[in-house]
Amino acid sequence: MTGAAASFYFDLASPLAYLAAERVLHVLPGPAEWRPVLARELPSGEAFDSFRCGEEEKIFRSEVARRARELELQPLRWPDPFPYDSALAMRVATYAASIGRGVAYAQAAFRQAFAGGHSLQESDHVLIAAAACEMHPAAVQAAASRPSLARALTQSTAQAAARGVRAVPAVLVGERVFHGERALEQAAAHMAASSAPAARAGAGRR
Repeated sequence: MTGAAASFYFDLASPLAYLAAERVLHVLPGPAEWRPVLARELPSGEAFDSFRCGEEEKIFRSEVARRARELELQPLRWPDPFPYDSALAMRVATYAASIGRGVAYAQAAFRQAFAGGHSLQESDHVLIAAAACEMHPAAVQAAASRPSLARALTQSTAQAAARGVRAVPAVLVGERVFHGERALEQAAAHMAASSAPAARAGAGRR
């Protein structure tokens, strides 16, 4: 990790990761590196088109919308289509991270999808999110088409799986992984407890 005390793993196709992305900066007691990964390539093979029936999907949507209200977020609007292929949006997320715009782009893209109701499968919506954090459309399109960027995303996903990340959202603190938006408080507590010995040691050397 590049100076961050934790890593936050997300996929822009995940409404649960959207809920976590709206909270993670406020809940964690220290910095976290935002790491884009492809959820479908993680061990859980998360796919929101695999509901066993329409009623199961209806319950899922209802629970996510209820949680958004509970967190006092903007009313949740489902993109059409949902689920959507996030590959393009996630390549752009990888590019954004490489130029120091990773958090800003991810937040803008999540809000395009789940507050605005716009599918990030459509390049126009991806470019709007990128423009919101001052990423030039031509540069974004050129970067997103580079095979090296797709490889970097695949490698990041494989590294996440090797570290124990099974699904998104997830927070890695040290060697421990916390899965799910509701686990953010547990991750925060572990992060604080892990940093306390180091802080006491530093104080003792002064």
